[in-house]
Amino acid sequence: MDIHEYQAKQLLSKYGVSIPPGEVVYQTHEAENIVSWLNEEKIIVKAQVHAGGRGKAGGVKVCNNHQEVIKTVDKMIGMRIITPQTSEEGKIVTRVYLEKAYEIKKEFYFCITVDRETGGNTIISSKKGGVDIEEVAEKYPDEIFKMKISPGSDLLTHHARTIVYNLGLSGNAAKKAQKNILGIYKAFTSLDAAMIEVNPLAVVNDDDILVLDCKSSFDDNALYRQRQVAEMKDENEYDPLELEAARHDLNYVKLDGNIGLMVNGAGLSMATMDIIKHYGGEAANFMDVAGAATPERVAAAFKLIYRDSDVKGILINIFGGMMRCNDIAEGLVNASKEVGLDKPLVVRLEGTNVEMGMEILKNSGFPIKPVDTMEQAAKDVVTLVKEKK
Repeated sequence: MDIHEYQAKQLLSKYGVSIPPGEVVYQTHEAENIVSWLNEEKIIVKAQVHAGGRGKAGGVKVCNNHQEVIKTVDKMIGMRIITPQTSEEGKIVTRVYLEKAYEIKKEFYFCITVDRETGGNTIISSKKGGVDIEEVAEKYPDEIFKMKISPGSDLLTHHARTIVYNLGLSGNAAKKAQKNILGIYKAFTSLDAAMIEVNPLAVVNDDDILVLDCKSSFDDNALYRQRQVAEMKDENEYDPLELEAARHDLNYVKLDGNIGLMVNGAGLSMATMDIIKHYGGEAANFMDVAGAATPERVAAAFKLIYRDSDVKGILINIFGGMMRCNDIAEGLVNASKEVGLDKPLVVRLEGTNVEMGMEILKNSGFPIKPVDTMEQAAKDVVTLVKEKK
């Protein structure tokens, strides 16, 4: 789960991390009170959306007086931001963050992320902050430093000193940077974060070290014990279909293709996506209905896929172990009745009660095409979608 910049900063501040004073606003008139409270000549106004590249898209503005702040807030709330990290439709700004603007002496990049290879955490840092880390990695690979922390280990003071040394800091700035780095790591582990990216971590006046921008994401499976984080979820930032899937405990990710998929098991899902690609098709989603699904849950998954306007055809590829094939078939037929099936639907079932399931599909009265093999299913759905065009 992702959260907004201002929310990430609020969390970090509770772990002793230094952030600029600021406040979020949802309406223009609220900005007047915040401007008076900040009482600063220069205030930066930031659109709060779950996407990088806001500055280039007009979502970050430094204002030189209070009147300019109010005008900028009024213009920014409701604007559509399109960046390389959004869809073509972009994201609508529903809230902005006002905070004190600083004169920056130096900018650094700092990130903590889960290391999938070791099961521990990896810390990535660079002297070149304020720009895309991908650009730094491509042009200046020697300027990126990585530190791996073993599973179950903590970040110790000597680790923080090494990071600060690599960043070229010394004296009072180095001490303040160490304190912030240790605080960020404590927040990362305590809050079950998957990533905390600070860009930039900056040196400002009096050698103060501040987190000027921050992106954070969290382990969905741990949200049950992170109520404070879970309550920060902004549903406006998520695809409505993905939200609906989460309500039914379905693993769903929207993709760019036109063939909807319902599969059980991540491995089978990936294999199904690959074979569709092999035969010239593109998956419209990743959908894993997982273990023992009921007919009702299968029906919910099917209706969710069917609602996607990009989907021109659907492939069901399920191995019935804990899930009985007749239950799957019943769920599909019931869902077809509700939606009035008019899109090609190819179904490949295997496993418990497969003959019974196939009979239910054949006798459904709907244009459902049962097939015996995964290869045939992929060929057929790609062909049917192309014919439908």
